[in-house]
Amino acid sequence: MAITKTELVASIASATGQSQSAVSSVLDSLFATVSEAVAKGDKVSIPGWISFEQVATSARTGRNPQTGEEIKIPAGKRVKVTAGSKLKGAVK
Repeated sequence: MAITKTELVASIASATGQSQSAVSSVLDSLFATVSEAVAKGDKVSIPGWISFEQVATSARTGRNPQTGEEIKIPAGKRVKVTAGSKLKGAVK
């Protein structure tokens, strides 16, 4: 089961006593700040919980899964998301 943003906002609002619009605004600001920082090449880390960073990928050769034809995949950037110890512990 997946939790939607709406459900997350409602849960946080209920737990904190804040309005859903206030919680939604904070979450939107969090996501915007993380996006901007990672796009600039900064690492964003919430110790014990999660970290986000930009990593470079090298050019490589891949295959079209439908035809089997080789294709060139250019070098680029991607986002690496790493779970922290508290998040990993919560899953066990």
